Amino acid sequence: MIIDNNFYMNLALNEAWKYQGLTYPNPAVGACLVGENGEVLAVEAHHRSGEAHAEVNVLQTAYYKLTDDETILALNLSLDIHTYLLTNHNNIFQNTKLFTTLEPCSHEGKTPSCASLISELGIKEVFVGSYDTHKVAQNGNAILQKNGCIIHTELLKKECDALLVPFKRSLEDNFVYFKWAQRLNATTDNGNVSSLESRTDVHAKRNVCDLLVIGGNTVRMDRPTLDARLVNGKTPDVLIISREKEFDKSIPLFNVKGRKVFIENDFKILNNYKNIMIEGTDSMYELTRDIVDYYLCYMAPSFGGSKSFNVSDDKFDILNIRQENEDIIMWMKRI
Repeated sequence: MIIDNNFYMNLALNEAWKYQGLTYPNPAVGACLVGENGEVLAVEAHHRSGEAHAEVNVLQTAYYKLTDDETILALNLSLDIHTYLLTNHNNIFQNTKLFTTLEPCSHEGKTPSCASLISELGIKEVFVGSYDTHKVAQNGNAILQKNGCIIHTELLKKECDALLVPFKRSLEDNFVYFKWAQRLNATTDNGNVSSLESRTDVHAKRNVCDLLVIGGNTVRMDRPTLDARLVNGKTPDVLIISREKEFDKSIPLFNVKGRKVFIENDFKILNNYKNIMIEGTDSMYELTRDIVDYYLCYMAPSFGGSKSFNVSDDKFDILNIRQENEDIIMWMKRI
């Protein structure tokens, strides 16, 4: 049987991109565990900061598939999953191969490191995409090698590095992404454009971003709340870009408890934040061309509206594209 290692790493990458924008301040990471005959045992990702890493999630799912032991599925804390696997694995992972988009962590904190767990479970071959350059967690590959594991590095490194950009940018300076929703005819107006599932995803991203940027005209016309109510999450601070400083303070976004609202005609305040989402259409797109790292588009399979997203002749590199229920979701980088 011919095994395409890129295929397995792509499975891990696609799973990780589902959680891009949700894991801050942690990186988005995906993992795939493969059986001795090349069968996919599990594909998982890191979901949120404070929760289990991708490697732990993939081992939990694979353990159940191999054993039918439902007990492990009831465990949510990373430490509990670690402990259960180490106590009950019975060497079932010895002939498996692990694919992970990021070098397994070496950090010993609230849980043992992922590199130590992989070693103790007896996994003999690991394929890694990106190196972990974070001083706290790096050098997991060295732990694996010390314990007799064969490491294959830089598999789909370019794609894995692209997945890691938001994390690295937030460490070095800040990460800024521009989000919008449009129909097939590029319109962005006339009520909700995207599905409830897509709007819920946006609210989940607001829940973990530090600052949300929006244009003054949009605030006046749409009178938004810009909260994370669909996921019962926290609300980010808001920067309104506007030359006119006067706003109707009964607009809901001004009345969210604990939120700071800034009204400015420039983007200097972004220097005080790490994970920043910009929401807007063509005018905001043009204003933010020089400060945006990635673009996130929710495309609804419909026509309607009257105001089109009309910008300059830019081209994009599609980093990841997927369909969630009705909508197509694309992460992109302008080239």
